[in-house]
Amino acid sequence: MIEAEDFITPASLRGFDFYSGVPCSFLTPFINYVIDNKQLSYVTAPNEGDALAVAAGAFIGGRRPVTMMQNSGLGNAINPLTSLTHTFEIPVLLICTHRGAPGLSDEPQHKLMGEITERLLETIKVTHSPFPKDKSAIANALDLADQTLIGNNLPHALIMQKDTCQPYVNVVNSTLNTQRSIFDTKKNGAGHDKHASERPSRKEILEIVLECTTTEDWIIVASTGYTGRELYALDDRPNHFYMVGSMGCASSLALGLALSCPQFKILVIDGDGAALMRLGNLSMIGSYKPSNLFHLLLDNEVHDSTGSQGTTSRNTDLAKIATGCGYQEVWATDDPKEVRTALEQKKGTSLTFAHVKTRPGTSNDLPRPVLTPPEIKTRLINHIKMHAKK
Repeated sequence: MIEAEDFITPASLRGFDFYSGVPCSFLTPFINYVIDNKQLSYVTAPNEGDALAVAAGAFIGGRRPVTMMQNSGLGNAINPLTSLTHTFEIPVLLICTHRGAPGLSDEPQHKLMGEITERLLETIKVTHSPFPKDKSAIANALDLADQTLIGNNLPHALIMQKDTCQPYVNVVNSTLNTQRSIFDTKKNGAGHDKHASERPSRKEILEIVLECTTTEDWIIVASTGYTGRELYALDDRPNHFYMVGSMGCASSLALGLALSCPQFKILVIDGDGAALMRLGNLSMIGSYKPSNLFHLLLDNEVHDSTGSQGTTSRNTDLAKIATGCGYQEVWATDDPKEVRTALEQKKGTSLTFAHVKTRPGTSNDLPRPVLTPPEIKTRLINHIKMHAKK
């Protein structure tokens, strides 16, 4: 067995300084040590897929991330592993525990995943190697992981067996901001009182977004589907990141960016279907409270890009949910003027959420970005490096 410090210290020397994850009993000493270490960042996510998306955002923001999960959580991470980190070529180091490993007495729910963990990783083209159980094997394990991450520009998984780490329980430094009060939330906007046909179009709101984000200190993350394509059609800028796939992960990726790039204002343009798919992200974001994050939710009550099937957002007060999750400034509106006011007032001093009702529909023949996802990622990384304040 090793101490958590035995692995984390040499990993830190290689630049791994940002951790995200979902707990597993095999990982308890590891997670507790990371949380305790003030030189490291740790984000506890509502599910493994969003832990990975947070790490992807952190990588784009200049960090070297590690995502920790139980192998049962691989099911939650399959989508972002195949359509985010693979698509955009983002090298995240995974530490995946091996519950239900052959020969290990474990809970029945881990039996099947224990049998297929390695084959599942291979199927989705995630290389893997054993997590070191002896101190003498740590350097070689990190060297191999580093070579694979850098060489492939894709995730690599270290598979951790039971009883790998000695206990570590003295957690004294929680990374969560627990000082929130929902009663301090500032709620603005006239609300949603217009008939659907009278609401602004997505294009109208995106035009306002572009007019209000002309300075280099803005970064815009656009959700998958028509949102990113319509933003691209209106104007393509180096500070734009267009999600493809990974539905619902735009906000978690934006959280990773916001925590890693405090000098920038991060605007994530979300959709009602995407937000509902990963509603736990609102709680995660509200807990960490990045004051430089603006969460703009465009809600037309349908899945526009797949034929306008209805979502359940018309029965859900998403602004009230954001308030309850700890967002500090919340807008509920269908008035474009109020959207402009909210954006113009964004000074990076409070976590902001704007729930904006729009009407369904989009422009005909929307183009798709001509840049490949890896090119979009690299362009944004270069933008951040160029415009980060010294």
